[in-house]
Amino acid sequence: MNTLPRKHSACTALAAAALLSGCAVMEPRTQPALALPERFAEPVAAAAADVSPQWWLGFGSAQLTRLIAEAEQGSSDLRIAAERVRQAEAALRVAGSSLLPSASAGAGQSASRSDPGTGDATTRRGSSASLSVSYEIDLWGRLAANAEASRLSLAATRFDLDGVRLSLSTGVASTYFQVLAAQARLSLAQDNLATAERVLGVVQARQRNGVATALEVAQQRTTVQAQRTALVPLELAVRQNTSALALLLGRVPQGFALQPESFGQLTVPAVAPGLPSSLLVRRPDLAAAEADLHAADADVAAARAALLPSIALSASGGVSSAALLSLANPSGTLAIGLSLAQSLFDGGRLRAQVDSVQSQRRILVETYGAAVRTALKEVDDGLGNADRGLRQEASQQATVDYAQRALQLAELRYREGSGDLLAVLDAQRTLFSAQDALAQLRLARLTAALDLFKALGGGWRAAAA
Repeated sequence: MNTLPRKHSACTALAAAALLSGCAVMEPRTQPALALPERFAEPVAAAAADVSPQWWLGFGSAQLTRLIAEAEQGSSDLRIAAERVRQAEAALRVAGSSLLPSASAGAGQSASRSDPGTGDATTRRGSSASLSVSYEIDLWGRLAANAEASRLSLAATRFDLDGVRLSLSTGVASTYFQVLAAQARLSLAQDNLATAERVLGVVQARQRNGVATALEVAQQRTTVQAQRTALVPLELAVRQNTSALALLLGRVPQGFALQPESFGQLTVPAVAPGLPSSLLVRRPDLAAAEADLHAADADVAAARAALLPSIALSASGGVSSAALLSLANPSGTLAIGLSLAQSLFDGGRLRAQVDSVQSQRRILVETYGAAVRTALKEVDDGLGNADRGLRQEASQQATVDYAQRALQLAELRYREGSGDLLAVLDAQRTLFSAQDALAQLRLARLTAALDLFKALGGGWRAAAA
């Protein structure tokens, strides 16, 4: 049956839909109440500078710069995070398409033959073409809320990508520093082995001259053997840290090697943290947590709007002909409709959905607050570690200088016959331990600087993103 509604009825329906479209259910954005301090508790160095987006240049290592650039090109983690951004972009396009009308077209051909057996056979042929358009009026803002949630989820995913990039660069720097520290400790251990072997030669010479005893020779041989044993874990640390760095760069560990670089020549930059309130726009993880929270607001609005009636407009038209593969002398149809749908009973499913998304929003409020508090602690910890590490390294350097002088004096007195071997052994152990501790303290200072750069967002800014 062909249906052609009156024009004024269709216009009335469209006007009513337009008037009702301003009744969208709005959900205000959640603004967590956060008590931020006026300043950080730990002291800041006088020569401290703001964090640059290329913060790694402050360490004065050209090789570190090359490694970070290579990691950004070869890291699987970074490519995976980039693909998640593309998935979120596609999800946003899907959500946005629901705000637009949908249209479909069709065409068909048919032929049938009927032979009753008692009379002449009849043949029917037909051709048709149709076009239909449907549009759901976003009366309560449900579709717009879903699109807004997708947009904010996309923003959070992009912030996550920036966070992965920051974690990757700090991870490369940290692993590289561990490689250099292990190499430095291995070099110190080799030097200490050479020192112990030199002292062993002195003891053996004194024994041949009848001055030293076999006990003294055995004691010094024990020291030499202990130094040889200490080389093994350090060699293993160099190899394992180097292979870990290769994985961060997206390369296979076999055959990967680094150019020589002095661990002691690395500089430790001083960092200015700024105000605690600025931290909220300086860290991509906090920006992602805030975007997730606002996306939950949109989810709540969409769930609440789903409780209300939905209105859809539809229009269809077509032509048909009794001729096969032809639309000659067609007959036309046109239909316009307005439908209203309201769920009467769903077992509480829609209401439970509202409760679920509201609970998820409360979880995200707590998650965001905890993330901010953790970020404030990380900055203070980084500042404290940087300040104390500087003073501790300076003190340990003085200890190494005193230990070197003590070993020189003890060895000289022993050569001249006015000292005993126990003093030499004790001076050796003190120096070896002090030198190794100094290398570890320098690594701790470099790691503390990396932690502070990461805690401050590595020069990232939400406005720029």
